[in-house]
Amino acid sequence: MSTNNNIIFKIRLRIKGLRTEKALTQEKLAALSGVDYKHIQLLESKNPPAARIDTLEKICFGFSIGLDDFFHHEIFEKQGENGEFRDR
Repeated sequence: MSTNNNIIFKIRLRIKGLRTEKALTQEKLAALSGVDYKHIQLLESKNPPAARIDTLEKICFGFSIGLDDFFHHEIFEKQGENGEFRDR
């Protein structure tokens, strides 16, 4: 898995995890963030597109967190050599 795909996968997991943790539907997150719910569906899909930073900023607003809180999570620290994802 390339480093680029690795970060895209981690962003996907983080969005889905936060949404589940906060008991939000994709539609509710869309309403809170101003991001179309179909785009949120895409970001959470098996093959998500790369997320733009302004889109992530809006999604973070919907979660009432900052970008720093979004990325300050153990999922982004789970990297082995060559930037590959690994379990701790």
